[in-house]
Amino acid sequence: MADRYEKARAKIYAAHDEDPTKHTTSDGTQVPYETHYAQQMEKYLGKRDADASEVLKLAVCGQHFRRWEVPRDSYPMTKIGYHSWRTFLKKRQGQQVSTILQECSYSSDDVARCLALIQKEGLKQGEEEVQVLEDVACLVFLDDQFEQFKDKHDEEKILTILRKTWIKMSKEGQELALKIAMTGDCELLVQKALAA
Repeated sequence: MADRYEKARAKIYAAHDEDPTKHTTSDGTQVPYETHYAQQMEKYLGKRDADASEVLKLAVCGQHFRRWEVPRDSYPMTKIGYHSWRTFLKKRQGQQVSTILQECSYSSDDVARCLALIQKEGLKQGEEEVQVLEDVACLVFLDDQFEQFKDKHDEEKILTILRKTWIKMSKEGQELALKIAMTGDCELLVQKALAA
């Protein structure tokens, strides 16, 4: 059982390692961005749900599977374009990661479950594992992406995104978010967003 999980995870990371976009770590090392992102997702899954199922772990690991192949600007730079892009990505990423599970001898139920998780089916209905995945994605945004994000947008948009991010998270996710170490600017923006 452990072998199939490690095999599937290795296949996912092999794809992440092909990402031409690089991320510079704190020690100056450059790694493929999707490799870095998946590592951050796994780190926060460990904090949010240490007993996560194999399928949830693989869905979290592969949530942005080969995302760089469909850049944001391949869709209209509008709100509708953004949502269309996100919808397409969820389906594509879910199908690709589910195929890996199938290749690694996971059951048809597990394959279907992985697809549903990555597509976030049942989130609004309170599906627990989907909520965990959503929490993890929000935590990675706040910890790993928010610093750069805030420099690219005006304050009103930043506060709107922060409020939407907060609402998406469960109570457990919010508690973890409050423990994230942030720069002074980021912390002030979060406080301002939550105060409203």
